[in-house]
Amino acid sequence: MFKKILIANRGEIALRVIRTCKEMGISTVAVYSVADKESLHVRFADEAVCIGPAAGKDSYLSIKALISAAEITNADAIHPGYGFLSENAEFAKICAKHEIKFIGPTADQIIAMGDKNNAKRTMREAGVPTIPGSKDLIPNAEEGMRQAKEIGYPVMIKATAGGGGKGMRIVKHEEEFQKLWDSARQEAAASFGNDGIYMEKFIEEPRHIEIQVVGDNFGNACHLSERDCSVQRRHQKLLEETPSPFMTDELRERMGDAAVKAVKSIKYQGVGTIEFLVDKNRNFYFMEMNTRIQVEHPITEEVINFDLIKEQIKVAAGIPISGANYYPQMHAIECRINAEDPYANFRPSPGKIEVLHVPGGHGVRVDTHVYASYTIPPNYDSMIAKLIVSARTREEAIKKMRRALDEFVIEGIKTTIPFHKQLMDNEDFKAGNYTTKFMETFELK
Repeated sequence: MFKKILIANRGEIALRVIRTCKEMGISTVAVYSVADKESLHVRFADEAVCIGPAAGKDSYLSIKALISAAEITNADAIHPGYGFLSENAEFAKICAKHEIKFIGPTADQIIAMGDKNNAKRTMREAGVPTIPGSKDLIPNAEEGMRQAKEIGYPVMIKATAGGGGKGMRIVKHEEEFQKLWDSARQEAAASFGNDGIYMEKFIEEPRHIEIQVVGDNFGNACHLSERDCSVQRRHQKLLEETPSPFMTDELRERMGDAAVKAVKSIKYQGVGTIEFLVDKNRNFYFMEMNTRIQVEHPITEEVINFDLIKEQIKVAAGIPISGANYYPQMHAIECRINAEDPYANFRPSPGKIEVLHVPGGHGVRVDTHVYASYTIPPNYDSMIAKLIVSARTREEAIKKMRRALDEFVIEGIKTTIPFHKQLMDNEDFKAGNYTTKFMETFELK
C-alpha cells in the first residue's frame, strides 16, 4: 500500500480523497494555486505545496510543477481526482517515468478511450452497441454531407477530443450542414487543439445513463449499477440519481453486462464509467468512457455502502477486486450546488460567502470545500458543493432533498439552490418523466 499520496486537484474532490487516505492510514499532500491558499483541502492535508498562480494552466495543469511537488514530498502516488489532468495520458506516462504511481488506468487505456472515435471503434469490436455513425474521422464537409444522407438526419457532429459539450452541433437539415461543420471544427480546435470531427445519428428524446465500473490488474471487472444524468444544461449535468426511474431490471442487466464487456475488452485498471444514451424504446448505445472518478460518484456509494475512492487506491496498489456486481439497495439523488445565478442564465457568481449553513440529518451528505468567509475564486469550475440524500424510495428521497435544500443557506453569492428547489417540486421530475431535453422547457419562477 502507498505511504503518501499527492492529490493533483483542488476543491471538494481533493478533500474527498484526503478523507479516505486518512482512514486508510496514508499520508496526504495537497497542492494549491495562489488563489486556493485558504481552501479546506490545504488545511486538512498532512502537507501542502503551492504549485503556481491562479490560472489552471500554470498550476493544476502544470505537469512539471506537480511532479516536482511529488518528488520534494516523497509521495509515491498521485491521485488526479476529476477534471484537470485526470484523463491526460501524457501525465500518466510521466508519473510512471518518475516511478510515481498514477491512481487511474494506464496511459494506453486513457488513449484508447480518450479519443471518442477510437473508443467507439473499440466498443464496436467488443460487441457493445454503438450509435450509428461514421466509422472514422471525417476529412471535410462534403464527405460529412454524403455520410449524413446515409445515416439520416438529424445527425450530431462531434469533436473527437471533445468534452463538456464543446465541438458538438446538431444538424437537422442539409442546408445548415456547412455552417455548423465549420463552427464545430473551429470550437474543437480552440478548446482541445484538435479539430478532428466524427458524426453520429442524433438520438431524439434520450436519457443519459452511465454505468459505474471497476477493473483490476488481474483481468477482473464488475459494475456497480447505473446513474441517471439526464438533467443537463448545455451538456453540463445539474442533478444525478440512482437507480434511474427509467430503468427496468432487464435493462439494468443488459447495460451492466455491456459495460463489463467494455471494461474487459481493454483490460481496464481502475474506476470509471461507461456512458450510454438510451432512447425512448430503451435501446441503449455506447457514447463514451470516462477513465476517472466521476463528480456524481457519491450517490453510488450511498446506495451500495461502498467507498469508490478507497477502491481506486486499492486497485492502483495491486489489490484484486471481488468481481461481483453491485445493485442499489436505496435511492439517492445528488444536486450540484454551483456558484451561479439561475435567474441570469446561470451566470457565474464568484465572491465571498458571508453566511453558510449546511443541512444535516439522517441520509443527508454534503461534499464541499467552502465555509463562511471563504472567497470563491473566478478561475475555476463554479461547483462549490454537492448535496446528496439517500432514502428507501425515490419519493422519500425527493422529499428529503427538498427539506435539505430548505436548510442549505449560502449568502453573499448567488447559487443554484433556488433552481433545485423548483426542480424537486416539478411534476414531470417527480414522475421520473425527463430526458436530456428537460431543461429546454423548464421555466424558473
